[in-house]
Amino acid sequence: QSLKLVAVSNYISFANPKAPLYPRLAQGNSWNEMTVTWTSGYNIDEATPFVEWGLKGHQQGRTPGGTLTFTRNSMCGSPARTVGWHDPGFIHRFFEGIVAKHPVMYIYKLGHILNNGSYIWSKTYSFKSSPFPGQDSLQRVIIFGDMGKAERDGSNEYANYQPGSLNTTDQLINDLENYDIVIHIGDIPYANGYISQWDQFTSQVEPIASAVPYMASPWYSTDSGMFHFCIADTEHDWRKGSEQYEFIEKCLASADRQKQPWLIFAAHRPLGYSSNEWYGEEGSFEEPMGRDDMQRLWQKYKVDIAFYGHVHSYERSCPIYQPHNAIS
Repeated sequence: QSLKLVAVSNYISFANPKAPLYPRLAQGNSWNEMTVTWTSGYNIDEATPFVEWGLKGHQQGRTPGGTLTFTRNSMCGSPARTVGWHDPGFIHRFFEGIVAKHPVMYIYKLGHILNNGSYIWSKTYSFKSSPFPGQDSLQRVIIFGDMGKAERDGSNEYANYQPGSLNTTDQLINDLENYDIVIHIGDIPYANGYISQWDQFTSQVEPIASAVPYMASPWYSTDSGMFHFCIADTEHDWRKGSEQYEFIEKCLASADRQKQPWLIFAAHRPLGYSSNEWYGEEGSFEEPMGRDDMQRLWQKYKVDIAFYGHVHSYERSCPIYQPHNAIS
């Protein structure tokens, strides 16, 4: 059967394909520093990025943002350098100290001043400032890993094998008023070298990441009220004597347990215990050499709980310490 042309639509284009998109919040180097990262099509030779922000109901101030990008040659190899390459546009970042005795609501919007003096704006967003360390208040934290992304129309794009990510995303959006911070411990969009998947992921989580700090692992410390978090990177050496081991011990030791009674350790791959099949086949029930050095630190600094991703199922264990010695 031959095809027949029945109509041709008018030419369709975006009103502004370079407009700022996908704001994502994260706490900065300190509990009272908030950062906003976003994406646009504007390089610094075309426009100056900034964030207009301030307390809700008050006059707004403006803070300039930085700009960076990356090129095809920045990628390690195929497919990111070949069929997976997608121009990322430009990534902008603003950060500012937020000091408030009690969590208060801020509003913000992303802006770009073009060379001709005109302005390009995003829509308006809002976030609540973080509680200070030791603040006697309710902290609600969401911690998970391995979410991925998916298309709502069921289109079969690359790495579109996590349809359950839409359920998680929707529930987080619906419950947005009931938590203060998200910690996503690794395996984020499963882009696997297809750069466009990052845009799709950031679009999918924008309602969440634009409203609360969305903290992706791997390697930092952060505070939220009565919580002190030490986030490790299981893709680099964590054993005693390594640079990361020293960082983790310094992070754990820095917690003021009078102000931060909850000391939380998190990492992508299980460094404690997992009953997953492939760990069982190895006879390790954890990442190889994962528990031996870490457990000494957990015990020494009295870590309350550890969270991991990587294994796509829910499991939990009782506290463990030197299980090999206990067995022998």
